[in-house]
Amino acid sequence: MRGKKKISKSIIYIILFFISFVCLVPFYWMIRSSLMDMSQIFTMPPIWIPKPIKFSNYKEALTMLTFGRYFLNTLFVVVFTVLGTVITSSLCAYSFSRIEWKGRDTVFGILLTAMMIPFAVTLIPTFIGWQKLGVVNSYAPLIVPAWFGGGVFNVFLLRQFFRTIPKELDEAARIDGAGHFTIYSKIIIPLSKPSLIVVSLFSFMGSWNDFLGPLVYLNDGDKFTLSLGLMQFQGMYSAQWQYMMAAATVVLVPIVIIFFIGQKYFIEGISMSGMKG
Repeated sequence: MRGKKKISKSIIYIILFFISFVCLVPFYWMIRSSLMDMSQIFTMPPIWIPKPIKFSNYKEALTMLTFGRYFLNTLFVVVFTVLGTVITSSLCAYSFSRIEWKGRDTVFGILLTAMMIPFAVTLIPTFIGWQKLGVVNSYAPLIVPAWFGGGVFNVFLLRQFFRTIPKELDEAARIDGAGHFTIYSKIIIPLSKPSLIVVSLFSFMGSWNDFLGPLVYLNDGDKFTLSLGLMQFQGMYSAQWQYMMAAATVVLVPIVIIFFIGQKYFIEGISMSGMKG
């Protein structure tokens, strides 16, 4: 039996290693291409290690366009989006998990149906609404929705986690005269850091990588985000693959760093919130 278990584990590890290798090859190919001359990128057989390594590609890529401006624009959108998502989605989740009010479960069920509606279905009426408000070509359409619930999935995730916190803590706080906001801020939020970090990570990655939203609502080049900057880079320098790969690497690196920093909380938050309640 022990021998069979070892063999099955070895097979599983081999399969997982192969899948990981397949997933990491494109990432390595991008970094490798960003450090090469154009003549080396598409040679056959492929060159896996750049010779010589050209770090100057990054300098050239980042100075061809105003990537510093794009980075600041993206950072502005991301910060306020993450902040709004965490605050409002946690408030909604608290209401759906800790407060008894008539029709609560029905409203939550209706809210969950919004997860099945593709973004493309509501794109045109949403755009018309923002156009009527006169805020097209601004960051309002990208930031304001985060301050009104922060997304159905985030509300669902936090609600599931909040329901794992014993309600006896709420009752003890009420005996001491605490209201809902005190319970929310002093008890629920401090005990929900893993799930809040997960929501922050999801919001960060979604906002950082968002391409369709800025493409639809932003017209002024000075307001472009990094995703639109890459698109513009591709249109202007489509033949300069080494520079485009360098720019893409710079855009991707912050997400990788943030994920590895919050990996522990990410896994813990998912395991404790998505499957319970």
